Amino acid sequence: MFRVLVVGLFVTALSSWSFAEEAKVPLKTEIPQEVLAGTPPDALLFLFPHLEKPLDKPPQLLVPPGTVNLAGKKKVTASDSLPVLGELKFLTDLDKEGTEQSYVELGPMQQWVQVDLEKPSIIYAVYLWHYFREARSYHDVIIQVSDDPEFKTKVQTVYNNDQDNSSKMGVGKDRPYIETNLGRLIDAKGVKGRYVRLYSRGNTANDLNHYVEVEIFGKPAE
Repeated sequence: MFRVLVVGLFVTALSSWSFAEEAKVPLKTEIPQEVLAGTPPDALLFLFPHLEKPLDKPPQLLVPPGTVNLAGKKKVTASDSLPVLGELKFLTDLDKEGTEQSYVELGPMQQWVQVDLEKPSIIYAVYLWHYFREARSYHDVIIQVSDDPEFKTKVQTVYNNDQDNSSKMGVGKDRPYIETNLGRLIDAKGVKGRYVRLYSRGNTANDLNHYVEVEIFGKPAE
């Protein structure tokens, strides 16, 4: 009798787990129009064959129902507090059209931007748009999550394409990619934290760092 009960409980638990997996829904967001005006992707791939080939359609990711963009209109800080062009608030202003008035340009070499979600959250995805008016690839793109605004404790890395550890933050397993209007969708796998910090270290066109929009999809942690 006990054995039958245990098996029954296991089957019930397995069924519940399967249902939870099936309950996920596609993540949805608006994709900006292509505004390519400079170097085309094929030319960049010829010069840098190690880069990941651009997608030909929007990426897809399944997330739990009720997942929303937690970053909209949230406060942004950065290692460069006086951007060369634009304003830090552009990162979360919900405008990702890629025009001259919708991106921020930070200084050369490694820089970071940081979004404060205002409360601990469960993060399922980070959707990122650097400058995409011409095909370029940003170096050492690293994304971390923490409850510490100084990122000194309990830091979790959800993305790292620094494959040669040139930023001295660990060797990344992700592949450098070419910027397009489709952006970069990153599976954060339900990591928990309040602050999201994004690094880059110049790009294939120049030493500067640019952001059009950052979306952080998740739910407040209970």
